[in-house]
Amino acid sequence: MAINPKEATVLVIEDNLNNFLLITRLLAYVGIQRCEWKASGWQVLEFAESLPHIDLVLMDIFLPDQDGYHALEQLRSDERFEKTPIIAVTADVTQKNIERARKAGFDGFIGKPIDPDRFPNQIKRILRGEAVWEVS
Repeated sequence: MAINPKEATVLVIEDNLNNFLLITRLLAYVGIQRCEWKASGWQVLEFAESLPHIDLVLMDIFLPDQDGYHALEQLRSDERFEKTPIIAVTADVTQKNIERARKAGFDGFIGKPIDPDRFPNQIKRILRGEAVWEVS
């Protein structure tokens, strides 16, 4: 099921402000106007529940307090987020980490540093329902 970027709400879980700002600029380029930010994995489920709707979650794996794997587990435990695409966005682009992300239940993987030339297309593909498992 395709999601219209202009109607999408994206939750970005990222502890680095510069990375968050880059991601939001690139999401705006795609046409996404609603973007929420959480700087850690701690209490991510409570925060997500406070939002009316989330179409996509972009989550760093290495976060303070609680890593992305634990935050993913929390989100997936809530039926509202069982089908929400949750994409790992991380600097650990080893094959081992990609496989761990896949086994943990992430719906995709985008490596850092984010490539500003490729990222908008990666997001468009994810919103169309395509799987994106790429190291950059």
